[in-house]
Amino acid sequence: MIEIVSERRCIACDKCVKACPANVFDPVPEAPPVIARQADCQTCFLCEIYCPTDALYVAPNAEGPTAVSEAEIEAAGLFGSYARGLGWKRGRPGGTDKDPTFRLRVAAQR
Repeated sequence: MIEIVSERRCIACDKCVKACPANVFDPVPEAPPVIARQADCQTCFLCEIYCPTDALYVAPNAEGPTAVSEAEIEAAGLFGSYARGLGWKRGRPGGTDKDPTFRLRVAAQR
């Protein structure tokens, strides 16, 4: 579930707003988007993956909001960690060699 949009990291590009299939965010002119419908988050990580500045944190196992702070996520190095795990670097794909879902797609084609 989406937990944090870092005001310090965000450049207000609204890529997360556009990537979100559940319409969780509301854009704010010249400011970071607002998490407006957190309960609608599908934990798909698309917002985090496409963020060019690693300004988002999506809690991977959250059934509901968690009591996590931006400072805790920063200290743990978790901003953008899901995207990095897939081989992406700041909103850009780094190749499917590190993307475990690639194996699933290949297996489904067989």
